[in-house]
Amino acid sequence: MTNIAVVGCGHVGAITATGLVILGHRVCGVDTSETVTRALSAGQGHFSEPGFEPLLCEALESRRLRFTTSYHDGLADAELVFLCVNTPSTITGAADLSHVRAAVTEMAAALCTLDGRPPIIVNKSTAPIGTGETIEALLARSFSSAAARPHICTNPEFLREGHAVDDFFHPDRIVIGAEREEDARCVMALYKDIEAPVLITDLRTAEMIKYVSNAFLATRVSFVNEIARLCESLNVEVDGVMAGVGLDSRIGNAYFKPGIGYGGSCLPKDVAALCHTGDSAGLTMRVLSAVQEANVRQRTHAVNCLRRLLGTLDGKTIAVWGVTFKGGTEDLRDSPALDVVALLRNEGAQLKIYDPALNSGDELYGDALLAVENADALAVLSDWPQFAEADFGAVRDGMAGRLVYDGRNHLSRNAVEAAGLLYYGVGRPAGRDSALRGVV
Repeated sequence: MTNIAVVGCGHVGAITATGLVILGHRVCGVDTSETVTRALSAGQGHFSEPGFEPLLCEALESRRLRFTTSYHDGLADAELVFLCVNTPSTITGAADLSHVRAAVTEMAAALCTLDGRPPIIVNKSTAPIGTGETIEALLARSFSSAAARPHICTNPEFLREGHAVDDFFHPDRIVIGAEREEDARCVMALYKDIEAPVLITDLRTAEMIKYVSNAFLATRVSFVNEIARLCESLNVEVDGVMAGVGLDSRIGNAYFKPGIGYGGSCLPKDVAALCHTGDSAGLTMRVLSAVQEANVRQRTHAVNCLRRLLGTLDGKTIAVWGVTFKGGTEDLRDSPALDVVALLRNEGAQLKIYDPALNSGDELYGDALLAVENADALAVLSDWPQFAEADFGAVRDGMAGRLVYDGRNHLSRNAVEAAGLLYYGVGRPAGRDSALRGVV
């Protein structure tokens, strides 16, 4: 059993703290928000994540998990300190390290008052290449002796919102960056009960792995969306095309589903940060710049499709199902659906919005069928599972028009058309039977 402190109890920090307790360790979560620590101490998540609250309650019942707002209290017995604070984008696309700097300064002040061997600081925040060295420099201001100074490791997170609990316990890989192998092995020992490849690197390589992973996923999304637009113009079904491409073992089918673009708290800011890093190094990241451009264009493409299919958007009533960046989360950060909604509103469309994660706000309705009443069209912009299971006969009875625009290719065309509605998806031309017959 290892004594661990987790600084920053947001989505990543809270799941990391809870998961480490389930793995057998003793953890204290530290967060500056009393509201956050009070909720977590009561077994309540302050964010939506399937399976998290039962796991949190189990960890609390073990009496090996607690939360505090005091750095001094939280770090008192820590052998390792995980840094899990937010690193949002600045206006230039660079990662904002203000939360990292503030947390490290507070940690250093607390650690200077404590006796004993300094803990290993494990950075789990997504931060630019060189952040490990930045943390070391910040600590050097408080610790004049290198022997008394905490060592730094990097252990990037790969938690997907909506799948974070499963991703913690069943990761594709565990990446640990360190300058000293013994430090890396201390971090690796925490995960000994998890079956996954472990890659030990230096600090910068570990930091780079996180950014390159997300940038490549974003590249796949923008690539398939461009192919989907080409399929629409050539009257080709994108599903059959990508099914055939995905069977190539060198390619696979992950992140190969067309839609209105990627969003959320990771891909947009990590692509922007890697582009900024390239600019700072005097390199133009042409491919990633094109990925960003294609992602923005996908929002306008959705609006253009709706305008073309309806003739005009001005004065039309459009029901919108889903505005979070994906189903299963309440996260609205960089949601492409919000951009589509703003563009529709700007062209004079009247919107009636339903999202299972939201219950208050302008244009919001508390029920999916209420939102479609008298609507000229339905636009599905997030992939909540219940949307695919909707009663489209009831949808048809409530709507004034017949158009269903599937901005996530999430619905069954057969189910929609069997209800007497006109289906249109991304890369799925209207009125054309699917070319995908399946693998035989």
